[in-house]
This record gives sequence, structure tokens and C-alpha cells, in this order.
Amino acid sequence: MRPEQHNSGRVFPLPRHSPDDGLAVVTGPGGVGLHIWLDPDTETAGICRPRWNPDPARLSGGDGPSPRSSGRAPRQEFYAALRRGPVRSALRRQMARLCHQRAPTRRFQWQAPPRSDAEFLPVLQPLLEEEHLLSYPNAVRRAEKQLLGLPLTPKDWDDTPPPPAPEGP
Repeated sequence: MRPEQHNSGRVFPLPRHSPDDGLAVVTGPGGVGLHIWLDPDTETAGICRPRWNPDPARLSGGDGPSPRSSGRAPRQEFYAALRRGPVRSALRRQMARLCHQRAPTRRFQWQAPPRSDAEFLPVLQPLLEEEHLLSYPNAVRRAEKQLLGLPLTPKDWDDTPPPPAPEGP
């Protein structure tokens, strides 16, 4: 069997933004696989544990000298990879390192990854309203003037909220 037709099964750290925040799993021939992104959950006092994202990036070149990722791989492939013991062990090691790096005073608590969509519980984020998305016009003007080195006037410091948008279409 030629190397490009063989699945090496490699599992290795592949950083996303910082060391230890990603894991590459070769699942197909030619170094194709998953780039699993690791995120620590530090919402519970004194504890750091995994926050799972079952939507990994698509890995390419995983058997070569410069692996890279782009796009998204199917969740079913993520769940299939988690059935392999070496993948779960590597995830645990990487997550422990990441927690120690990002939250050194917190205790690491392993939480097994979901093995199906039924087990995955997404993190519920508060809904953003329009007022959370828009900056106050005077704050924007003030920042622009500061960047340009222009003098500020008393009007630039008035951060009263803008009037609500009119009702209707």
C-alpha cells in the first residue's frame, strides 16, 4: 500500500493560537484528519476543565512536515476519533497542560468529551441586544481624535446613550 493511501493514525499537538490549545488527529490517507481546538472552562471557582467543541477544523498534511487546518470537519468524524484510546489520552494530557498554562492556580478536573450529539451540551451564552453591539458615537469620535492627536472638547466626553431607534420598518 502506498503511503498516500495509508492512514497513519498520528495524534500530535498542533497549536491554534498558543501552545497546547490544539490536537491533530490523522484519520484518513494522505494526512487528512481533524484539528481539535481545546478551550478551558474556568467558570467554576478553583476548577479548570475542558469546554468541548465537537466541530473541529479539517486537517491536511498531517503526515508531512507542515500540517495545516482549514474549514470544518463533520461532527461524526470527531465522535469516531474519540472512540480511539490514544486520542482520548492525548486530549487529557493536552487539556491538563492548557489548564496549567492558562489557570495555574486552579485544579484540573477531567471531563470526558461527548461521544454523540445527544451527549453534547453547548454553552448557553447570553443574548446580545442592539445596545450591546453599538458604541456611543461620542466614544468613537473621542477615540478617533485621540488616535489622530486632535484636541478633545467637552462635547467629546458626553457619553449619554443615543436615543432609541424609531419603531416601524
